[in-house]
Amino acid sequence: MTGTINAIENNINHNIQGAIFDVDGTLLDSMSVWEDIGERYLISLGIMAKDGLGDALHTMSLEQGAVYLKEEYRLEKTVPQIVKEVLKIVSDFYRFEAPLKPGVKETLEWMSKQQIRMVVATSGNKELVEAALDRNGILKYFETLQAKPESIVAFEDAFHAAETAKKAGFRVIGVYDVSNEENISRMREVCDCYYDRMDEVIKYDQVASINVV
Repeated sequence: MTGTINAIENNINHNIQGAIFDVDGTLLDSMSVWEDIGERYLISLGIMAKDGLGDALHTMSLEQGAVYLKEEYRLEKTVPQIVKEVLKIVSDFYRFEAPLKPGVKETLEWMSKQQIRMVVATSGNKELVEAALDRNGILKYFETLQAKPESIVAFEDAFHAAETAKKAGFRVIGVYDVSNEENISRMREVCDCYYDRMDEVIKYDQVASINVV
């Protein structure tokens, strides 16, 4: 195993200058809060959610979901009140609950030792993301990054994000998340590597496939 790790270190040091990490589903095990936010909200009100609520809310915006909850469950609240209370649940989840995915800290520590600069890329709320990363002890690993796409590896859990990163010229490492289970076969096709947990990227010979040929 030592020989394998040394070979990986040499290849990465020569070819990879930076790494970009998606947050939800890649660094943080946080997709569940978005998938069952309607149920979480109703539970906070002492109301039992009906079957299929998550599917009903899946394609709705936050405001549309608030209207749906108000009408379907006859809530005596305004739509802005519902939106505010839902966002408070999400905020508390990131600040106090959202855990790291398996192997994340080990991978970031290893990359830091290889002097690979790392950044996060997310469409989520910056303050909440930073709070979650800081609470989990990994915010310190991230900084600004200036490098060409071909010298950067992107870590993604979702197919469309991985596909976009690949088209942009990045080498892509896919990381399993249960929320994207239906797209595992497509992830394996589009990604340079695909792993069940992030730290497998520093354990196995397959990591060599992310190196420049």
